[in-house]
Amino acid sequence: MAESVERLQQRVQELERELAQERNRRVPGSGEGGGGRIRIEKMSSEVVDSNPYSRLMALKRMGIVSDYEKIRTFAVAIVGVGGVGSVTAEMLTRCGIGKLLLFDYDKVELANMNRLFFQPHQAGLSKVQAAEHTLRNINPDVLFEVHNYNITTVENFQHFMDRISNGGLEEGKPVDLVLSCVDNFEARMTINTCAPPLVVAANIDEKTLKREGVCAASLPTTMGVVAGILVQNVLKFLLNFGTVSFYLGYNAMQDFFPTMSMKPNPQCDDRNCRKQQEEYKKKVAALPKQEVMQEEEEIIHEDNDWARRFCH
Repeated sequence: MAESVERLQQRVQELERELAQERNRRVPGSGEGGGGRIRIEKMSSEVVDSNPYSRLMALKRMGIVSDYEKIRTFAVAIVGVGGVGSVTAEMLTRCGIGKLLLFDYDKVELANMNRLFFQPHQAGLSKVQAAEHTLRNINPDVLFEVHNYNITTVENFQHFMDRISNGGLEEGKPVDLVLSCVDNFEARMTINTCAPPLVVAANIDEKTLKREGVCAASLPTTMGVVAGILVQNVLKFLLNFGTVSFYLGYNAMQDFFPTMSMKPNPQCDDRNCRKQQEEYKKKVAALPKQEVMQEEEEIIHEDNDWARRFCH
């Protein structure tokens, strides 16, 4: 009996992968609703109105990013497709990320219309299904894989871990980054066991804010700001430019952005956390050491008639 269940689960996973591949082969504009564009095989920097990547590729011309096309080689998992997660998914889709894996078990409600992204006609659909439909129309070049379940349950946890470990751009390879956009600590603890780097987009358990008959207040502006900060750091991390913030807070009432570096706890109770710390140390140790450039001493000339000093 146990073997039969295991075989069925394996077959379900195979069918899910085949379905995802078939969906990703479809060309928007030829079916439901139309209005989409055909896929673009190679990003171009040509400055024309018909090029959706021209303003992104301009980052290369400005010397900010050395190889923007590399964005297509990454797979990112987003856990929680709510107020922050859905906007995060849209931003990464517009940036041309290679693949997005979306995890959520909730449905779109009219009460969600205070947020960005979702639309009234999508009420009743699962959030991942509604998100995939919208995102695929925005950018058909991105591959999507969606899972409508609760990752914290025993029956779903192993499948979640399997997709994080094997659902990369190339099947069998891990995803490059996991973004935690959930609103409860149970889900965060589950996500913390993942192997790839993890980015947490919130630090409040929404359960502490909810009361019977009262919903947690939220503004689309706040969620948009948080999602923007999150994606900005994701792009800096993946494309290797700028400085990635280890911790960046946002106090909306005072427009205050505290930042700090948080060191991992070597005595953490979580075995996976300690394991990842050791792996990270080895990874950093293997990186080539950068040579420290010595600055030339500044030459200060004598005072001129206007009592100013000129530097050579």
